[in-house]
Amino acid sequence: MARRIGLLGGTFNPVHIGHLRAALEVAEYMGLDELRLIPSARPPHRETPQASAEQRLAMVELAVAGESLLKVDDRELQRDKPSFTYDTLESVRGELAADDQLFLLLGWDAFCGLPSWHRWQELLEHCHILVLQRPDTGNEPPEALRDLLAARSENDPLSLLGPGGQISFIWQTPLAVSATQVRQLLAQGRSVRYLVPDAVLAYIHAHGLYRE
Repeated sequence: MARRIGLLGGTFNPVHIGHLRAALEVAEYMGLDELRLIPSARPPHRETPQASAEQRLAMVELAVAGESLLKVDDRELQRDKPSFTYDTLESVRGELAADDQLFLLLGWDAFCGLPSWHRWQELLEHCHILVLQRPDTGNEPPEALRDLLAARSENDPLSLLGPGGQISFIWQTPLAVSATQVRQLLAQGRSVRYLVPDAVLAYIHAHGLYRE
């Protein structure tokens, strides 16, 4: 049988319950064999993270320990160049069987920014795209994406067929937490308990991360 693999990339600076809950909900809903969290080393669209690549990787590994559906993939940290999603998809696809399904998870904001990505129009050659849309997301996608959506959208994400090539939307339970919020609270000396897993919080304190 074809395997079903999900990918969720990000700086994870730090990983928090919003990342983890979204990943687990999608993995269960889509019946994935596994969902891989992929920390980026040098994200081309963001500033260099405060925590090192090794520290962010360690936090993600601690966060998913004991959850069989969620895995950690460190391939982007092995590259000595910016983390382009196209390169990651090409690399993962090269390790899978031809009929395995690959799903790239993107938040709504990331999806709307897709036209600025490296080789963005070729991403669907390697995967399906699942857009994680919260109930409070009411914005229209940019014009550059409208033709793509008209040609490649599938209303029901459970109906996506083949190894890749289509786009679908999954409604998400809204969790109003962000890595920026977590870093700001820590910088102010305030508690972030229940916003990050306890093991991640212990790691942050042990390494003195995100202090002013």
